[in-house]
Amino acid sequence: MRIDAIIVRKMHIKRTPLYRRNRAPVPRHVRVLLILISIFSPMMALGVGKNAAYEQEFIITAYYSPIPGQCCYVMGGLQADKVLNGNGVRGADGTEVHPGMIAAPSSYAFGTVVVLPGVGRFTVHDRGGAIQELDSGAHRLDIWVGYGEEGLARALAFGVQHIRGMVYPFGGNQPKEKFIMETLPAVIERLRPFQVAGNSLLSVTPRSGEQGLSVELLQRSLKDTGYFSQRVTGKFGSTTEEALRAFNDAFGLKDEPSDHLSEKSAAMISAAVQRIAANPPVQKTVDKTASAPAVRSAQRTLRFLGLYHGRTSGSYDDNLFNAILSFQQKKGLVGTAENAGAGRIGPLTRGKLTESWDRRLVIAMSQRLLALHRVETVLDERGKNIARFLRMGDSGDQVTLLQRLLSERGFFPQEKVNGNFGMLTQTAVLNYQMARKLITSENDAGAGEVGPLTLSALRSEERKELYLLVRSEGWKAL
Repeated sequence: MRIDAIIVRKMHIKRTPLYRRNRAPVPRHVRVLLILISIFSPMMALGVGKNAAYEQEFIITAYYSPIPGQCCYVMGGLQADKVLNGNGVRGADGTEVHPGMIAAPSSYAFGTVVVLPGVGRFTVHDRGGAIQELDSGAHRLDIWVGYGEEGLARALAFGVQHIRGMVYPFGGNQPKEKFIMETLPAVIERLRPFQVAGNSLLSVTPRSGEQGLSVELLQRSLKDTGYFSQRVTGKFGSTTEEALRAFNDAFGLKDEPSDHLSEKSAAMISAAVQRIAANPPVQKTVDKTASAPAVRSAQRTLRFLGLYHGRTSGSYDDNLFNAILSFQQKKGLVGTAENAGAGRIGPLTRGKLTESWDRRLVIAMSQRLLALHRVETVLDERGKNIARFLRMGDSGDQVTLLQRLLSERGFFPQEKVNGNFGMLTQTAVLNYQMARKLITSENDAGAGEVGPLTLSALRSEERKELYLLVRSEGWKAL
């Protein structure tokens, strides 16, 4: 029996149907069942019950997946950031990280959908130690926003937001997950306060498709060396890839990849940048009329290139003439000794000499940079490098390492090494920072804390000390 017929009967209003039918009487229990269905079906459709949607106040942050070779880590190192953000591969329920995943308090079943106006629709797949229901009544949420520097930049730019959203429990009627991560800006400037790598290309590994300070550093370096002519954007696209390929080809690194920065390419680019400000090896014209200092510079340069074997006498003789001629012939500048300009270092020959000199020095410098990087890698592998930022109240192996490094440099008493960052350690850090001119007073930001500059300085000193040991005793010394 229809609901409107029941209402009409109760109101004692007679209604004549359009078509008369002989109907069998409906049993009472069936009528009751139909009434209950008619009452509760609309309520169920609206989600009333334990799976009903409800409004909730949220305090929302963002997290990311750290990867090796970043310029910056919010905690100072890869492993420390993994502790804070998780390993960055899967959520707590095993779901692979993806745009639209959130971490929520344990009271939220996996699969719960949360709609955040102006941000997106998210599904609960993860947990977090700080992701709890707060005493204020607000609930903490953490949105996953990507990998590497771009993800970290996006998380830092997102900050802390207060949003009132809707919760759709698992098992109820839920909207589909929808979140376009690119709607949240990745502000790479937010990374600078956490930059430990500084200007070291060997400490970062920018890859095609990425965005961040590592890419910006690569682009600036390629621009300085004349291989990147576009605006520095911090985005690794086809133009950056082409520039890196051109540099690799020019410096004999054709087997190195161009879709990411390899160690060999990083070392060679870094060395090439260092040579930019250097004076040319031969600065004046060299011929029979040249001064002794000008002649000596030519003799030293050509000896370095393996073409001159005489004394650095400052006298222009046949040995020097033949060395200059040999170089000119290799570069296709002259054909025979009778050609004009043969055996004479003029502007064209001087430019080619500078180019060859620089390339030879760049190769030698790149080998040194690679050796320094290898020392750093060994220190990391053996746990002898501080791998995170430290401050008052911290404790553990990293603090112990800090105290030992400060003790070796005369800033901390050896007998007080205990792994606890207290007033004594803070004072030692402060004195180290003042001695290294990292700060100017104890009121400076970061004074008494191991932040990016202090961490970078400590690591650099340890690296150089061990490199000198390797130079004198060989790699077995490590």
